[in-house]
Amino acid sequence: MIAVTIRDLNKQFGDHLVLDHINLRIEPGELFFLLGPSGCGKTTLLRHIAGFYYPDSGQILFDDQDVSRVPPHERGTGMMFQSYALWPHLTVAGNVAFGLEERRVPRAEITRRVDEALGSVGMNAYADRKINQLSGGQQQRVALARALVIRPRCLLLDEPLSNLDAKMRLQMRAEIRRVCKEFGLTAIYVTHDQKEALSIADRLAILDRGHLAQVGTPREIYRQPRTKAVADFIGETNFVEGRAVDPAGNAHEWRISTPLGDFMGFKADPNWELHVGEPVVLSVRPESWKLRASAPADGAPHNRVQGRIGRTVYLGEVAEYDFQPTGVGNGAAPLKMFELNPRFLEVADDTEITAFVAPEDVTVLHP
Repeated sequence: MIAVTIRDLNKQFGDHLVLDHINLRIEPGELFFLLGPSGCGKTTLLRHIAGFYYPDSGQILFDDQDVSRVPPHERGTGMMFQSYALWPHLTVAGNVAFGLEERRVPRAEITRRVDEALGSVGMNAYADRKINQLSGGQQQRVALARALVIRPRCLLLDEPLSNLDAKMRLQMRAEIRRVCKEFGLTAIYVTHDQKEALSIADRLAILDRGHLAQVGTPREIYRQPRTKAVADFIGETNFVEGRAVDPAGNAHEWRISTPLGDFMGFKADPNWELHVGEPVVLSVRPESWKLRASAPADGAPHNRVQGRIGRTVYLGEVAEYDFQPTGVGNGAAPLKMFELNPRFLEVADDTEITAFVAPEDVTVLHP
């Protein structure tokens, strides 16, 4: 396993700056995800690490070795593509052996390593089959075995599960993580699937228009997004505009005045010097709200909204509501709320209820 370090990397295609001063370190043995909307630069960055593109400036290091200008076949990386890129005229074993044959590995060694690689992904029994005789999930396992058999220094995965159905994606997420950890691989994984990244990543980076917007663990990124763009991209959220009123005894918790009332919330960016009167945006995840038939008389005067439930979507274990605030004038946008083990589905349209949110579930962001 190796560490992958990217130092001040820049890439421009024509007049379009695709990667802008990217600085990133991926630790040895880490399963690291690159995530972001289409066109953000995540696949371009992965292709730089693979050696398919060379940077205009900056460095890519494998441990202490500068590989910025090293061709792909000399970097010792294994690559899994979205299309699998398997040879249809070869058997499963032939596809897995291909990279070893190109490296002129002795035949006995090839046989042993192919068997080992197929065993690691549960495909030994299919060694003599042709690729067109396999399901999509089985083809994906063959592609993974082919990447592993060369014993890569780093495994690179470019949206490898996008062609699979939902059930197979769930199975293969766990399988990829198991294999990476079992082999002690440093793995870098590009995806647009947020749940895929949140469920198996050790850490992840969110790219936004060629910049690194935020790097952290799945929990850090989801619970403490540093920007409105990150909060909007990862999961669902409600944005509420407001102004800073005063800090609540420390530099990170603030009282914010909004058209829905006052909220106590926490800054996600510890380096942000927030000032009284400054405009802000609050991010509140739909699952953070708690619903009650009425507000307690002695309850806190902040972090609560009165309103009515509008459109509902029942999903069994959870219900999704459009919650329409009342008493705040015309034009207040509905808030999206999720209720686990739903109890308010049958509430009459004219029944007013109260929604609460804890201060630690309110993130204060730059507007």
